[in-house]
Amino acid sequence: MVDKNRVIGSAKKAKGEIKRAIGKVTGDAKLEAEGTADKAEGTVQNAIGGLKDALKGK
Repeated sequence: MVDKNRVIGSAKKAKGEIKRAIGKVTGDAKLEAEGTADKAEGTVQNAIGGLKDALKGK
């Protein structure tokens, strides 16, 4: 089983990409910035989960 951080991180990354795209289309700079931040946070959390999995030998 993969680390829960990978799952949560992937979900945050997807959510951030969607928010960023909606913000870009609607011209909402705040929403676009939030989406970029969510995507970055998800990427980091996914990487942490990957590291934990690597340390467990998965």
